[in-house]
Amino acid sequence: MRFAAIADVHGNAWALEAVIADMDAAGITEVVHLGDLFSGPLDAARTAELLDGRDWPTVLGNHDRYLIEQNPGDMGPSDRVAYDQLDPSTLDWLKTLPPSLTLWDEVYACHATPRADERYWMERVEPDGSIRQSSLDELEGELDDESAEASLILCAHTHLPRIARLSSGVVLLNPGSVGCPAYDDVHPVPHVMQTGTPNASYAIVTKAQEGWDVSFRSVPYDFAAAAQAARTHGREGWAVGLETGWYQPGKRT
Repeated sequence: MRFAAIADVHGNAWALEAVIADMDAAGITEVVHLGDLFSGPLDAARTAELLDGRDWPTVLGNHDRYLIEQNPGDMGPSDRVAYDQLDPSTLDWLKTLPPSLTLWDEVYACHATPRADERYWMERVEPDGSIRQSSLDELEGELDDESAEASLILCAHTHLPRIARLSSGVVLLNPGSVGCPAYDDVHPVPHVMQTGTPNASYAIVTKAQEGWDVSFRSVPYDFAAAAQAARTHGREGWAVGLETGWYQPGKRT
């Protein structure tokens, strides 16, 4: 078994195009998408075109859910740009996506955690806004009955590539973000997530005799074009994050 795990494209068609080319060069034919496909001040329409017909198993991310549950006037600015760019048929397709999937009888996929699509799993935000790695007890506390039966769990949402092994031997993997390397948020308290590189991130996963073999991929692409799209929509914080992989204080994403 060999497949790619990708997540958090956030409408970055330039990054997705580069990742697809990288997967093709590696001979990857199976891909699992962990949600948040379109929301961002970039190019949701072309992202949808790149995904059309690929039939990748895909779970619903929190920003995907916002696109189909919220009134347009109540959406955040990134969601609203994507909503205005997408065809109704794409929004209808999002409505068919499940919050989680079990694949090949041993791979569990969700966007954030099995219990909530807005909750960080592999990281924790401290009261002062600093970020730390989740403890083993915290990681295992997020499991539900279905995910606990898997040998590999795929999650996303924090945009940070990371891997951990639980006490049961289950491997927990976040492949990182294809299209958004740095962002800020105000929940549960103001904080920043940043990878420190503008490259697109994903993972190639192979089932070996000894266990799960994971190769993280960091793919360069035309991030300047993506940053220009963000600036066209008045999102300087997004633009700087796309260009550098770092969040700049005072420049809201």
